[in-house]
Amino acid sequence: MSTYCVPMIIGEIRRYLRDNNIVRVSRSIRDLAYKVLQSKEKLLKEQNKEPTVEEIAKDLGVDKEEVAMSLDAIQDPISLQEPVYNDSSDAIFVMDQVKDKKNNDENWAETITISEAIKHLSDKEKTIIDKRFFKRSNSNGSSFRNWNFTSSSF
Repeated sequence: MSTYCVPMIIGEIRRYLRDNNIVRVSRSIRDLAYKVLQSKEKLLKEQNKEPTVEEIAKDLGVDKEEVAMSLDAIQDPISLQEPVYNDSSDAIFVMDQVKDKKNNDENWAETITISEAIKHLSDKEKTIIDKRFFKRSNSNGSSFRNWNFTSSSF
């Protein structure tokens, strides 16, 4: 019984540890990453310097992009709340370093609201909005003359 149970239990434990990471990485990418690490160690011993991505890729016969991707894939993820720099008064977090100032929540909400509102306008109203706010080349009012409007009436 133990000759069957022990290998079975060890296999299940290995499978659990392999498959239940925070981020799921395919086995082929993980295998390549470990080959990259082995190649890196080998080249480091041979050359007495840190090998470049190109040298590792050449040694393994793969593209340098695959080498970089495989190494990125096995990195442990970090929290956005993890401090990068901590002074006695203020801390800088990862979130502060990767924040997108242009596409924040308020801009997304405004864009969605405006897009939904424009869907309910007539074609004439859409054209007026488009020419007035998005194509400023006709700011002299010439685009509104077709409908007997002046740009000052807006």
